[in-house]
Amino acid sequence: MKKFLSILLLIILGTSTFAEEQILGYEHMFYEKGAETDNVTITDLHNIICKGNAFKVAFECQFLSECAKAGERINFDVPQAIYTKEGTLLIPACSKVVGTIIKIEKQRIPNKNARVYINFECLILPDGSAVKMSAKPCTKDGSLKEGPWHTAGKLFAYTLGLGIVGAGAGTGFAFIPNPAKLGVGYAIGIPVGTTVGLITGLVTPGLKYHAKQGENITIILCDDLYLRKECP
Repeated sequence: MKKFLSILLLIILGTSTFAEEQILGYEHMFYEKGAETDNVTITDLHNIICKGNAFKVAFECQFLSECAKAGERINFDVPQAIYTKEGTLLIPACSKVVGTIIKIEKQRIPNKNARVYINFECLILPDGSAVKMSAKPCTKDGSLKEGPWHTAGKLFAYTLGLGIVGAGAGTGFAFIPNPAKLGVGYAIGIPVGTTVGLITGLVTPGLKYHAKQGENITIILCDDLYLRKECP
């Protein structure tokens, strides 16, 4: 009996050693802004994209923060195949990434934009197989929000709009009845209007978050992503 158990233990240990994953080498992702690493580990069983790597995905459909809520799932496309610099295919074209909205902060006064927090939790390959993953938007606070150019555009619109109103008001005051006073009216009305416009823009609610279909965002891995190799 003891001899039988010893043989069985040797068989188990031998099988475990045989099945142990072997590292074959290390490769590198192409750089994405915000990435913390570019390391990829190549084994006999997996291509492992290491935690901290970043890559782009695209909204499958239009997204409006005011129409979404926590708990909803969002689908993203992988716009093109992802390779290492050394030429190893990691994620095929036509793959998809599924994310769940975990929190939405609505836009607030003064001029604070909406923020959308998403956990990217599943990679679906073209053959339909699903791979567990963990990733978040590659931004400073891990949220999606409108960028500074959109915010600046909003402030410019308020400033320009009320500047025109101020110019009109100044013209009205000056037009009594000497046309020579128009310049004075403009000089008074435009600065007042633009100042009021800028202040109004700053104290109004910020922007909602909108994304077009096909719009790219960058996501960053929170854990290693294990991509199983096809059997030969």
